[in-house]
Amino acid sequence: MVLKTFGWSFAVTALGLVAAVLYGGWTAFGVVAILSVLEISLSFDNAVVNAGILKKMNAFWQKIFLTVGILIAVFGMRLVFPVVIVAISAQLGPIEAVDLALTDKDKYQQLVTDAHPSIAAFGGMFLLMIFLDFVFEDRDIKWLGWLERPLAKLGKVDMLSVCIALIVLLISSITFGAHAHQHGGTHADKAETVLLSGIAGLITYMIVGGLSGYFEDKLEEEEEREHEAEEKAVREGKPKSAVKLAGKAAFFMFLYLEVLDASFSFDGVIGAFAITNDIVLMALGLGIGAMYVRSLTVYLVRQGTLDDYVYLEHGAHYAIGALAAILLVTIQYEINEIVTGLIGVVLIGASFWSSVRRNRAIAAAEGKAGSDEKTEVSSGV
Repeated sequence: MVLKTFGWSFAVTALGLVAAVLYGGWTAFGVVAILSVLEISLSFDNAVVNAGILKKMNAFWQKIFLTVGILIAVFGMRLVFPVVIVAISAQLGPIEAVDLALTDKDKYQQLVTDAHPSIAAFGGMFLLMIFLDFVFEDRDIKWLGWLERPLAKLGKVDMLSVCIALIVLLISSITFGAHAHQHGGTHADKAETVLLSGIAGLITYMIVGGLSGYFEDKLEEEEEREHEAEEKAVREGKPKSAVKLAGKAAFFMFLYLEVLDASFSFDGVIGAFAITNDIVLMALGLGIGAMYVRSLTVYLVRQGTLDDYVYLEHGAHYAIGALAAILLVTIQYEINEIVTGLIGVVLIGASFWSSVRRNRAIAAAEGKAGSDEKTEVSSGV
């Protein structure tokens, strides 16, 4: 079952890592491995969300999403989007950007380094909004209760996440401007670039969130109509239909999934810029991660078990928060790529281990309750 579902992902992982060694030696291997782990860990909550929605759709639309949909949102976002970001920020044509990345790495590296403040501000704000909206929401399951309970209470204040994000952006741009001025003022104008790029990141997040919310509302309306139709059929004595969503409802669901997939892919792409500027290593690492999104989604839909590791989503979002902070810091200071990658891996690992411990504790409690019940029955006899 695992090999059948993950076979292609394992094959792509092996090929990608071999290609990394051939391209840039063991250092490149390390960067691609970290990128892959980061992307897979960030993709896990993507796969969980996808599977939760996908299981409601009929076989045709499931196939459409797992082929056409994955191709558009995952490969399009993860492999084409990094080139587009560099092309826009360095004011190059996309073909020129790719050509430069492959033929004149020093010049490409310089262009990316010059564009880094705007990329970091844009991505840092986008990721910060994902993180803030997650921690300010009141959830039934809490991983770090001592932190999440007070944050959930604060989250009742309207637009708090936007206000905090704008304050952080303002501080980042002022600090960067002051730092640039002290060092001769040659980059002082980039403080304005940081501010504008950060606002663009915030706007992008709000557009994606708005579209997702719109499609979600449409889906709920369609599901309500389907439910009413089913109830009417039962009242009229017709057999209850077990048909999964098709037609208009499934189409809206498909669109919603595409928007969600794009936003999840975006955090991986932006996170990758915090780890490496090398477009080839980025494509290899993110390509491996993209394959695991599909495999994980298929696996979760087939297994039907989405709630086994309840803290993983928390871990993924804390990793996103850490990446946001790192990106904003890298506007001004250099941070080692390995440190950046490992922070995410450690947070995901900790949330996974917490989930395993929680599952064991629940199983032990249920076992104890069962044995107590048996003891009572036997003593009663």
